[in-house]
Amino acid sequence: MLFRERRARIRGQRRQAAVSSYAAMDRRAPLSELGKELMRKAFPDHWSFLLGEIALYSFLVLLVTGSYLALFFDPGLTETVYTGSYEPLQGIRMSTAYASTLEISFDVRGGLLIRQMHHWSALVFVAAIAVHMLRIFFTGAFRRPREMNWMIGVTLFLLALLEGFAGYSLPDDLLSGTGLRTSDSIVKSVPFVGTYLSFFIWDGAYPGDAIIRRLYILHVLFVPGAILALIVVHLLMVVYLKHTQWSAPGKTNRNVVGPPLFPHYTAKSVGLLMAVFGVTAVMGATAQINPVWNYGPYRPDQISTDVQPDWYVGFLEGALRLMPPLQTTVAGHTIMWNVFLPALVLPALLFLVLYTYPYFERWITGDLMEHHLCDRPRDRPTRTGLGVAAIVFYAVLLAAGGNDVISLVFYIPLEGLIWFFRVTLIVGPVIAFVVTKRICLALQSHDRRLLEEGEETGLVSQSPYGAISETHEPVDAKRRYRLLVRALPEPLAHPGPSAPRRHRLRARLSAWFYRERVDMPTTPEERLQISGKTLDPTAAPEKE
Repeated sequence: MLFRERRARIRGQRRQAAVSSYAAMDRRAPLSELGKELMRKAFPDHWSFLLGEIALYSFLVLLVTGSYLALFFDPGLTETVYTGSYEPLQGIRMSTAYASTLEISFDVRGGLLIRQMHHWSALVFVAAIAVHMLRIFFTGAFRRPREMNWMIGVTLFLLALLEGFAGYSLPDDLLSGTGLRTSDSIVKSVPFVGTYLSFFIWDGAYPGDAIIRRLYILHVLFVPGAILALIVVHLLMVVYLKHTQWSAPGKTNRNVVGPPLFPHYTAKSVGLLMAVFGVTAVMGATAQINPVWNYGPYRPDQISTDVQPDWYVGFLEGALRLMPPLQTTVAGHTIMWNVFLPALVLPALLFLVLYTYPYFERWITGDLMEHHLCDRPRDRPTRTGLGVAAIVFYAVLLAAGGNDVISLVFYIPLEGLIWFFRVTLIVGPVIAFVVTKRICLALQSHDRRLLEEGEETGLVSQSPYGAISETHEPVDAKRRYRLLVRALPEPLAHPGPSAPRRHRLRARLSAWFYRERVDMPTTPEERLQISGKTLDPTAAPEKE
């Protein structure tokens, strides 16, 4: 009895101390107000919105596993003789970076599992960001007021590529060393200053003895810090700007409908976090990746066959293999166009397009309103076609990065394969754009037919005169709402032949983007309701 009263008294004291501490903090910071507002925040419920969370939780896996690996990894390039437990490499001279990687894999408890989890989560992290960006692009979620958040996402993708390359290069095995050799050639291809940049980065002539240490600091400190800061800013802007949502009854451009952050969305998100950790652990335990012991230590005068980088930089490898051997000598300086154009100019142009596309689309539409409803990709056939064309362009470069393997496995002459990829790189995206745009317009026509005729029931009837027909039933209200509620800009009027050239170009681009469409059958009352559902949230409400 005495002990029970004492425990109750201690619990009461702890509870009172916690309440007093919270009250003291709340008087100095708006904890209750912010917590109440955040916990009640509505989050739309759709599977596609979880893609960004997969990227976030993969990054958490990277932080946890990377912290463990950093305890044992030595980024030095000092030569040593391996005496570890992997017998095939015993007595081989290698760098301390490669030796510590082998030690992590074979002598540290759980080291190989954590290494492989780290590598798999890196691949999933980059892939999740890429797919998340595609979802945002195809649904138009990059439009005002989210242009800045789109640019933050593109920067995160760029930093993820840099982080992946730096981590991929750390083990100093023959495979990663070949990648560093390629990167040195890319740096040296910069006209006039390439050799100076190479000496600065490698601290002397390649391969030097400082690059692994520098990449290690970049990999564990600077880039993760930048990624973490941008993720925080990205999430704060998502909360501030509100989440986009798919059109459905009750969902308009002026509200957000969904379960609150706590407890509904929190429980779902925590479950996804556990699933990401679990799946990554299973992959790390069962699917071998980057077996550095098979490649051996890096030697500048050696290279192994079947050398391809991780998929996210494979397009650079393909671009280098497809570029013709073009060089120019200017004032005693050799400009290697066959390296400079595919490895530096092409990625720069790709990211420039990604950064500026929201402003380009806003310029050709003249659309300054806020958009909180997601576009269905079929309703924006030109944008969807451009996105698919870009995917095909990237896929061709990625496949070209393994042209030697394809040639060996399928007994295809390598020169003929290179010319096939060169032609496909130009023709493939054009065909993909045309076919995708036709498919989108056909799907719009299908939607119009559904609204006019209704859905097929599968029941066939025959009239007294012998005519056979299939019965239809009207489209349900939820689907009808989704088909009708859409905001499509009208093409800009042509300013006339005397207008400035950029105005005429803008009008032509606007017509190319939005001229082809299939209008849905609506009554005047429905058109009035649709305009109310898609009204700009910043516009003042109409007076009655």
